[in-house]
Amino acid sequence: MGWMVVGMSTPNTYRAVSPDYRISIDGKDITKRIDARLMSLSLTESRGNESDELSLTLDDADGLMALPPKGGTITLQLGWEGEGLVDKGSFVIDEVEHQGAPDTIAVRARAVPFAGPIKQRAEKSWHKTTLGQIAQTIAQRHKLVAKIDAALAARVIEHIDQTNESDLHFLTRLAKKADAVCSVKKGHLVMTPIGGAKTASGQALPTLRLTRQLGDQHHYQTAERDSYTAVRAYWTDGKKATRKAVVVGKVDKGLDKVKVLKDTYTAEADARAAAQAEMQRITRGGAKLSLTLALGQPALAPQTPVRVSGFKAGIDDSGWLVMRVVHDINDQGFTTKIECELNALAGDLSETPEEFGTAPVEDADNNEEKKNPHGLGRCGLEGMAGGAMQGG
Repeated sequence: MGWMVVGMSTPNTYRAVSPDYRISIDGKDITKRIDARLMSLSLTESRGNESDELSLTLDDADGLMALPPKGGTITLQLGWEGEGLVDKGSFVIDEVEHQGAPDTIAVRARAVPFAGPIKQRAEKSWHKTTLGQIAQTIAQRHKLVAKIDAALAARVIEHIDQTNESDLHFLTRLAKKADAVCSVKKGHLVMTPIGGAKTASGQALPTLRLTRQLGDQHHYQTAERDSYTAVRAYWTDGKKATRKAVVVGKVDKGLDKVKVLKDTYTAEADARAAAQAEMQRITRGGAKLSLTLALGQPALAPQTPVRVSGFKAGIDDSGWLVMRVVHDINDQGFTTKIECELNALAGDLSETPEEFGTAPVEDADNNEEKKNPHGLGRCGLEGMAGGAMQGG
């Protein structure tokens, strides 16, 4: 497949580059064999428990292509000629189609699932521990290396039951409560906060700055359907046999915009963490932004923090977080589409001044407002500009 993209490497210097990739099946590099036959390649990367998906369409008009083995493993690397390739992981072939005329072969594969005892159901009670200690214990049990965000690892857990659920499902449930994601990849158990500015290993995640000139299309949407301004969570004070409250966010007197969590927690810290996590989810869902980049960015992945410019107030001055990435290579070239939500961790969430629930429940609404500004740094791509696609 021959394409050429004319773009800008500096503001006044143009260069000609072509999309590049490497594909292997069961360890055998088949890139050269299929290059002239590849009609399209599409890779979808999603956050959390959603499986990444790879789709390939090949020209088989001459009937000389053999069908790939179902269950075979595809490895993929993407990039631009002369700029190195980005490893996008391994995928197991689960669907193969042959149709015509003209004859084509369609291959669909999903990210390699992690199997083994970590998916077997178990029962256990955990007392007076931390999220990090639970994750470390489970990781060691399954001979995995734990990579846990420091703030998540320090979260105190007074008591929680693992009832007839696998270790992986249990950890995923704990991560969701903390507004985080948990995954097992290449021998590592990884847990990171959604929107966190660091990787699980502690490295800073650079904020990607995108200008409108880099994109072909965009779509912005905001709605007031879940316009809660605060979240209340209840916890039981065993010593005083009373129920108390934690409120995170901003409470407007006279307006019923406080979401109340259904569960009653056994400790103040658990209630506070649950309320903050839910407030972060509400904040992120307040608006959505999608962009299609004229020049594909193979390094873009879910969880990347983004800032944009050249659009409108309310879009440019918000921090964004990538939820989903779709990389496409076809006869139009190499493009990347990203779907973003508001980055709730671009600023600090407000918390009540009542020492997180030490006041009686009936006083839980007496909160002072704290601002939650969106502010992120800059990095990358400011020197790039959109280019024209030319057939080659």
